[in-house]
Amino acid sequence: MKSKYVQLTIALVFALAPLSASAATTFEVSGWLPYWRAGTSTRDVMPHLNELTEINPFVYSVNTSGVIVDQGPMNQDPWLTIVANAHAQKVRVVPTIMWSNGAAIQAILSNAKKRQALEDAVTKLVKTNGYDGIDIDFENKLADTKDYFSLFLKGLYSRMGNKWVTCDIEARTPTDSRYYGTDAPADATMYANDYVQINKYCDRVHIMAYDQQTVDQSLAAVAASSSALYGPVADPIWVEKVIDLAKKSINPNKIIIGVPTYGYEYDVTAYANNQYLYQILWTFDPRYAINLAAQYGITPTRNVSEEMSFTYTPVSSTTPFSMGPASALAAAAAASQTATASNTHVSFHMLDWSDSISLQNKIALAKALGVRGVAVFEFDGGEDPATWNVLQGVKK
Repeated sequence: MKSKYVQLTIALVFALAPLSASAATTFEVSGWLPYWRAGTSTRDVMPHLNELTEINPFVYSVNTSGVIVDQGPMNQDPWLTIVANAHAQKVRVVPTIMWSNGAAIQAILSNAKKRQALEDAVTKLVKTNGYDGIDIDFENKLADTKDYFSLFLKGLYSRMGNKWVTCDIEARTPTDSRYYGTDAPADATMYANDYVQINKYCDRVHIMAYDQQTVDQSLAAVAASSSALYGPVADPIWVEKVIDLAKKSINPNKIIIGVPTYGYEYDVTAYANNQYLYQILWTFDPRYAINLAAQYGITPTRNVSEEMSFTYTPVSSTTPFSMGPASALAAAAAASQTATASNTHVSFHMLDWSDSISLQNKIALAKALGVRGVAVFEFDGGEDPATWNVLQGVKK
C-alpha cells in the first residue's frame, strides 16, 4: 500500500526531472469487472488473480444528487468472495465510480458544499469497506468543469491518506492528427481534464486508449489512400501518439494504458475514389465475430491496426456487390471499384476487434514507452480465451 510520504518524495524528484526521464521499475496489470456481468466477470478473473496487480470492480455510480449508488451490491456475493480472495493474494481492490452525466457533474462539483460532501462520501466508502483505493471515472464532463474537477481530486486526495486515488481520463489525440487536412477549431484544445492537476492528485492514471474509430484523421487518410478500411478500436500507432502527448504532463510511472477486449461492427458505404462512410452498429465480444465468420465461411485476418477484421454482406442485403470470403483489403478495393465504375455506392458490413495478440502488442508498446502498465477493459468472460495466456508472468 502506498505511503503519502513516499509519494511526496517521488513527486519532488519528478518535479526536478524531465517527464520522460525513466521507465517504470515494475509493470502492473489491472482490469475492470463490470457489474452487469457480475457472475461471468468474477468467474473469469478468480482463477487468474495471481496474474493481476489490481482489480477494478466496475460497480459504483453517482446519481444526479451527488449520491453514490452501489450497482453490485458489493456487500453480497460474488463481489464479497472475489474481494476477499484478491486481498488474500495481495491484489489491490480499487473499485470504480462511474459518472457520465456532464450537467450533473458540473452542478455538484461547482458547489463547494456538495463537492466536499462527495469527497467525504467516497473516502468513507473506501475506508469502511477496506478497499485499497478508488478509481474515479467521471466522463462527458463539460470544459467548464475542469477546474472544479481538479478541486474535487485535490480534496479527495487529501482525505484518502494511504489509500490509492486512480483517475480514468480520455485518450487525447494530438491536434494535428485529429484535424488533419482541415483547420482546427478555436476550441480544439479546450479540455475537461487538467493533466497537470491530475498528475498531482492521482496515484495512477488510466488513459482510456480505445474507441479510436476515426478520431485520427491522419491515419485514416493513409488507410484510405491505399483502399484499406480503417475503423480501429485502438491502433498502436495512435496509442503511441496519445501516450507521448500525455507524458508531457503526467509522470509515466503513473500512466496505465487502457486496452480493449471488444470490437465494433460497422455498416460501411463505399463511394467512388476510395471514399468510405462508417456507421457503428454495435460493439461485441470476440466470440460473436468468430461465430459470424464461421457462418459466412470467412477467415478473419489481421489488419493494419494489428486487430482482427473481416467484411461480409448480410444475407438479407440487396446490395449488387457480393463480398464473399475476400479479405477486408481486397473487398474494400473491389467495392470502391464497383462504386466508381457504376457511379453509385456499395454497402457492406465490417467487423474489427482486439484479440489476445492485440493485447500482447499493447503490452510490448507499454513497456517500450516506459509507462507503469496496462488496464484491460474488460474482464467479463467474453474476451479472447487466450488473453490469460498472454498475461501470464507479465506483472512484476
